Amino acid sequence: MAFDWALAFMMLVVSTLAAAGGLFAVAVFDPQSGRGQRSIFADKSGGTRFLFDGETLVDATPAARALIAQSPLRGPPWLRLRSYLGARFPDFEDRFTKLAEEGALALSSCDSNGAPILLRAELSGGLTRISLEDPEQQATLPIQDSLTRKATEDELAQLRNTLALAPMPVWRETTQGKLLWANAAYLHRVADGLPPGQDLSWPLPRLFEQDVAAVGTPLRHRLVQQGQQEKWFELHPYQDGADRLIFAFPVDTLVQAEASLRDFTQTLVKTFAHLPIGLAIFDRQRQLVLFNPALLDLSGLQPDFLSMRPTLFAFLDAMRERDMIPEPKDYRTWRRQMVALEEAASSGLFEETWSLPSGLTYKVVGRPHPNGALALLIEDISTEISRIRRYRADLELSQAVVDSVDQALAVFSPASVLVMANAAYCRLWGHDPASTLSEGSFAVLCAHWQRQSAPGTFWAEAEEFVAAHERDATALNGEARLLDGRLVECHISALPGGATLARFEVVTRVEDMQSALSTGRLRA
Repeated sequence: MAFDWALAFMMLVVSTLAAAGGLFAVAVFDPQSGRGQRSIFADKSGGTRFLFDGETLVDATPAARALIAQSPLRGPPWLRLRSYLGARFPDFEDRFTKLAEEGALALSSCDSNGAPILLRAELSGGLTRISLEDPEQQATLPIQDSLTRKATEDELAQLRNTLALAPMPVWRETTQGKLLWANAAYLHRVADGLPPGQDLSWPLPRLFEQDVAAVGTPLRHRLVQQGQQEKWFELHPYQDGADRLIFAFPVDTLVQAEASLRDFTQTLVKTFAHLPIGLAIFDRQRQLVLFNPALLDLSGLQPDFLSMRPTLFAFLDAMRERDMIPEPKDYRTWRRQMVALEEAASSGLFEETWSLPSGLTYKVVGRPHPNGALALLIEDISTEISRIRRYRADLELSQAVVDSVDQALAVFSPASVLVMANAAYCRLWGHDPASTLSEGSFAVLCAHWQRQSAPGTFWAEAEEFVAAHERDATALNGEARLLDGRLVECHISALPGGATLARFEVVTRVEDMQSALSTGRLRA
């Protein structure tokens, strides 16, 4: 049988075309085919997987790259991954150092809030493969739609940005004080305290002492860093599952204000300690909260009694028992007086002078203070009262001596105001200088004298003499005839300090004039 070469050739061509078409179809419709370089983790299983060559990231799945991108740390991928794994796997650092010996390891996270995360690491051919598996996420992922997942991711992004922009340091740590997570403010504080040229590394340095405070108890800490001013923070720890979440609020302004207030209070205390006036401050419940040493001397009370913060009434009762308060007629009246004292002092109207049985004299002043407080000031004015009494006695003695003089005397100040006159002056001119002391200028009284006497030029000369205020001027002498006929010799002279003395002496008495008139009639 003859072989048909033409048919064989046709069959070969058809077979070749069919094979080429099949390869083309596979190349076009294969979903795994792609243009460009393919990742070694580009498989259907997906997951969170890393491939490291030492500390250099060689390849990672999309989920793994997203995990590194979410880390608040800034640095190489290996540093970010170590911070993430170290916070969730307590034994990661110790076990990972033995990976070269063991070749592989498997760890489970200690997460009290949900299902644990599984960590698998394998060292092969100089490359380290790390994979993370979340059983709970794998179980729920197929039933989540894209909208729910997007909403969750948006909320997570907002929360992450909120903590990143928070101006206060926030961190999470275990109950043993191991740092698990920190926000950007914490990292910035740590970076500010690092020596020049040193970068952040994991585990992060601690800013504050390990035992910051008990949960729910705020505690202040001072942060001192090299080359930085000291900062004050108030730490607020909260229990969050098995960990603690701590917020550090900056309180520099508050600490400075408290220091200023403390210095101001110490200054006041030192000032009060040197005051001779006794000071007692009672709060709105009328309990003693502050007193100075002078109060001990003026009240006669013991320091231990005052340190027990007695009430206002107990304080006054104790003073009454030591005769440091004027003794009332009966106790009921005394209590009413003390109630009136408190009410008057609260409104700022209380001020009394107490004359004690011992002969001392106290000036007591009550003043209200903000928030219902009450300040009681006790001052010993015995010396001042004695001085005033002696001064008054001297004035009365001087007035009695001047009143015993037969000549009428009137003394004017440098401002030409009447300051003293004797009884003879009152009888001569017929008026009481005390009743018109404020209007007793020399010009006014000179007009009064002129109305009580016959017309003359002496009174005008007297006004000119006093208005000149010449200390060394010669005394002005003259006479004036009163309306009743008596003749009065007048002497105006300057005194030291610019004062003026006016002396009037009656030369002719009314009795003498009447006798002369009677004698004249008899002779007639």
